Amino acid sequence: MLLIDNAVIAQVLTTRDCIAAQERAFAGVLTGASVSRPRLDTFMPCDREDGYYRFGSVEGATDGVHAVRLKSDIMTWPRRPDGSTSEQKYCVEPGTYCGLVLLFSTANGEPLAILNDGHLQHMRVGAAAGVGAKLLARADAHRVGMIGSGGMARTVLEALAAVRPIDEVRVYSRTPEHAARYAAEMSAQLGIAVTPVGTARDAVRGADILATTTDSMAPVVQADWLEPGMHVVAIGPLDLAPDCETRIDIVVRQGQEAFDMPETGQFRRDLGHSRSAFVGGSTAEQTRLPPVVRKQRGPRVWPLYTEVIAGRAAGRTSAEQISQYRPVGNWGLQFAACGALAYREAKRRGLGHSLPSEWFLQSIKN
Repeated sequence: MLLIDNAVIAQVLTTRDCIAAQERAFAGVLTGASVSRPRLDTFMPCDREDGYYRFGSVEGATDGVHAVRLKSDIMTWPRRPDGSTSEQKYCVEPGTYCGLVLLFSTANGEPLAILNDGHLQHMRVGAAAGVGAKLLARADAHRVGMIGSGGMARTVLEALAAVRPIDEVRVYSRTPEHAARYAAEMSAQLGIAVTPVGTARDAVRGADILATTTDSMAPVVQADWLEPGMHVVAIGPLDLAPDCETRIDIVVRQGQEAFDMPETGQFRRDLGHSRSAFVGGSTAEQTRLPPVVRKQRGPRVWPLYTEVIAGRAAGRTSAEQISQYRPVGNWGLQFAACGALAYREAKRRGLGHSLPSEWFLQSIKN
């Protein structure tokens, strides 16, 4: 049994390896070699009168490993000076977080590892964006418009540069100094021109690939900004205005996004950034929660990634089409693919903290 922290994960994982691992895992859905359970959240009142406790989990299995990703967060939805709202989180106190990935052997049930989920989360999100761009973006796509400048904006750009000849990036952040720091760091890391711009519209204009990685509770991209031939990577679940879908010609989904169950007083969809959630607390306590923002979908049923790679459905069919890859629904499988990769490489290199497996086994039948 290994305890693997963020520093080790950063040391052993590469973007290209994570892209390849996810592609193998997603292809396994076709044969039954891979399986995934969508994210489900549970909300309960916390000590803050302007916040709520949220526990979230996803699961997935592939290549002999089952992964469970767990998150324990205090959630708030602060309003910025410009009137916009974002979704913020922490554990214990602002600036600290609790997210764990547990790995088990599907061969004999053995507990294999406990991993911090921070760097792994950024890597699996970036790799998923790379998988989508490899599948749908034009082969000559070279200009990226990036909205957001945090950790995911970094791994997403790394992945896009791994699958397409990216040589120009324009980045926008609500905090100009964050955009400037991102531009300097990513230019040095990737050897490409990354320029901060003053508005989200400036970042989008002329982009071959549009990527958004914000925590906003309101759209940051309008439908009339989308241009022919563009590929869209929307990591922030509310980043695109609802009518953007009417402008997009082809969407490929990674997996099922939510459980097929009726909404009740406790079960809700589209609560903040949570697609599926069970909610506790009194009626008064629940007023702390943000309003539900429905993810508007048109009547068209978009294909799954596995349907496209199996030749059962078409992806991009012309250079003028606007495409989008929705990297949700298979998050558990992403953690299984990338987590297994991190575990095996850490074990091979003798990294991580060894824990006795017997600590996690018992003689009492559960």
